[in-house]
Amino acid sequence: MTLTKARIIDEIQSQLNFSKKETTDIVENLLEIMKRTMETGDDVLISGFGKFCVKDKKKRRGRNPATGDDMMLSPRRVVTFKCSGKLREKVNNG
Repeated sequence: MTLTKARIIDEIQSQLNFSKKETTDIVENLLEIMKRTMETGDDVLISGFGKFCVKDKKKRRGRNPATGDDMMLSPRRVVTFKCSGKLREKVNNG
């Protein structure tokens, strides 16, 4: 089952006994801080969880999979995630 923002809000609300509005505001603010940070090109490191890294991709040659035609892919930014050792261990050992 996928963990959604709504489920995160419900879990935090039930564990910390905050109101639904307070919990929603906290989660929304956290996500907004993360988005603003990555928008500027900075990484987001959450100890014990992992690191969201912003990487710049250069212009490169690619291929249209539908037609097979060559094309140039424009430069862009991508976000990658590298999990921490603790998270990796927890995922692998259940």
